[in-house]
Amino acid sequence: MDLVPALEEPLKKVLGPPTAKVMAEHLGLHTVGDLLHHYPRRYEERGQLTHLADLPMDEHVTVVAMVADARLHSFASAKSPRGKGQRLEVTITDGHGRLQLVFFGNGVHKPHKELLPGTRAMFAGKVSVFNRRLQLAHPAYELLRGDTEEAVETWAGALIPLYPATAKLESWKIGKAVQTVLPSAQEAVDPLPDSLREGRGLVSLPEALLKIHRPHTKADIDAARTRLKWDEAFVLQVALARRRHADAQLPAVPRRPAADGLLSAFDDRLPFTLTDGQRKVSAEIFDDLATDHPMHRLLQGEVGSGKTLVALRAMLAVVDAGGQAALLAPTEVLAQQHHRSVVEMMGELAEGGMLGGADRATKVVLLTGSMGTAARRQALLDLVTGEAGIVIGTHALIEDKVRFHDLGLVVVDEQHRFGVEQRDALRGKGKQPPHLLVMTATPIPRTVAMTVFGDLETSVLDQLPAGRSPIASHVVPAADKPHFLARAWERVREEVANGHQAYVVCSRIGDEDDDPKKAGRKKSPEDEAEKRPPLAVLDVADHLAKGPLQGLTVEVLHGRMHPDDKDAVMRRFAAGDTDVLVATTVIEVGVNVPNATAMVIMDADRFGVSQLHQLRGRVGRGSAPGLCLLVTEMPEASPARQRLGAVAATLDGFELSRIDLEQRREGDVLGQAQSGARSSLRVLAVIEDEEVIEQAREEAVAVVEADPELTAHPGLRTALDALVDEEREQYLEKG
Repeated sequence: MDLVPALEEPLKKVLGPPTAKVMAEHLGLHTVGDLLHHYPRRYEERGQLTHLADLPMDEHVTVVAMVADARLHSFASAKSPRGKGQRLEVTITDGHGRLQLVFFGNGVHKPHKELLPGTRAMFAGKVSVFNRRLQLAHPAYELLRGDTEEAVETWAGALIPLYPATAKLESWKIGKAVQTVLPSAQEAVDPLPDSLREGRGLVSLPEALLKIHRPHTKADIDAARTRLKWDEAFVLQVALARRRHADAQLPAVPRRPAADGLLSAFDDRLPFTLTDGQRKVSAEIFDDLATDHPMHRLLQGEVGSGKTLVALRAMLAVVDAGGQAALLAPTEVLAQQHHRSVVEMMGELAEGGMLGGADRATKVVLLTGSMGTAARRQALLDLVTGEAGIVIGTHALIEDKVRFHDLGLVVVDEQHRFGVEQRDALRGKGKQPPHLLVMTATPIPRTVAMTVFGDLETSVLDQLPAGRSPIASHVVPAADKPHFLARAWERVREEVANGHQAYVVCSRIGDEDDDPKKAGRKKSPEDEAEKRPPLAVLDVADHLAKGPLQGLTVEVLHGRMHPDDKDAVMRRFAAGDTDVLVATTVIEVGVNVPNATAMVIMDADRFGVSQLHQLRGRVGRGSAPGLCLLVTEMPEASPARQRLGAVAATLDGFELSRIDLEQRREGDVLGQAQSGARSSLRVLAVIEDEEVIEQAREEAVAVVEADPELTAHPGLRTALDALVDEEREQYLEKG
């Protein structure tokens, strides 16, 4: 994170080109500073050996154990038909379990001499199964020697750091490399202000680096981790606080809706009254729009809480004030869906410049990458002349050739799919920075919002509009109880008989096997374990149409279809012409068909918690109650089944997002929103470390308010430059 000058030495100069190349390619480590910030994942105590009984299959592991037995066998093989082939079998134990190591051919000589019964060593390799027994084939090993009694004592009590490693570079080789560069840690410039460090009782950065890599006691590890968590939280919060501070200095055009303009005409058309939550959030947005610096607001809400309506009212207010508004959606299906629903909600108010359009109407245009040239040219013209007050589109809106007459508001739907840089690219299209409203349908726990969207003010919609129906969710254990799955298809038929429609969701399309690159790809251990790839849209649709749902109209929808075909399928489904839509997750967000009341999710265990909650939000959007059936073949005691049980048990998205985050590395969340591939977090856990994040935010705000340029904090500036550089690089990878 803080690649300070002393630590900028390239690893190839210090460790030699071959090691440096492996570290760069497999671990993303390029400099001494990078290596010092590659922290141990855990520590082994030599006296308490790893439990060999708990080894995970197909993973690279490092174990500390003692040789119990070593035998050399000869065998006949194609290479040595006379029985000259050699195999060394070594059994190691940790006092709890046993594990077999095997070495073949010329590779047997060295271990045969060194791995004598009673020898202790560290072994690293990939766990596999042979003859129903766990084994490591050709593991790398490092003997652990201790001669005098005192040395044995120290040696047995020492904490051995185990690093995140790869097949090409074992943990102890990384440990040796760290040992080589560790003296440089003394020159690490501390990013934390002295007053903060002393006030919080934190050790200095050089001391934290020494203690994390070479701890004498567990207290050393705790002190180091606490300090390094503060580094990560504080530098990130300073970056966000500076962003907020800089944004507050920017000029923006205040946008106040006209008293009897488009917005009031639209409100008069609404067939229902707004919820209290929608009113409150709208008021916050209108207050922000009226100020002379840009609004930056995150609007997060439950699935179906009416975020799109709130965003549309904000867009109309800006159009009333003479500006234009752009809505950026993550996919073409969603952009088309938004365009259709906005035009429907506005009626003649969306027909500006057209015959039959209302007096105060504006034009609502769609702009996506796959539009025909003529339609695209017309849309671009409507934007540059100001004829179109509202534009809805995908990434195509960010392209250089897109010009606006007067862009006043940018609404980004599903923020986690857009990087900070992409937000900035669109904001750069206004004469002055436009106001920004970010919508997310995945409710985010407060600390994640503070860490990921710390440059935004937050509004929450937690109330469902009147007339929204509850959704009943059930797990369907297809393997344990096949008759439950048969009953699920009966339920779908019953919903259709009652005049409703249903979704069936699969994680795969089904035409991937035609791709020669993918066909030869090695299956993941999970796929191997479950003996089959996930069910696919094309196969399931075919099976249902010929079997359990025979006689109903079944259609498919997936991301590889031509945009016009996708749109046609969605239109037929929305019009009620299709009974059952078998789809991939393209329907996850924003698709609104109130008559669809049932959803069956196949292989539900292959989806994340938040994704299941998103998908479920597509039903129960009308007055009839919704039904969501989560089909799985996973056994009852498995974590996957427990996760599905949690989804079935609550409709509270905030609660589910916490469960989801606790099960995944929240670095994924952070990485996606802040930068891209790799999370900038190494020791900070967003959910567990709520307190540190909140305190770091307070400290960061105080530092930035007192010294926005950080003139008095050179170490902090350096750390910040490194963090932002990393983001810039990764944004480019994100595409």
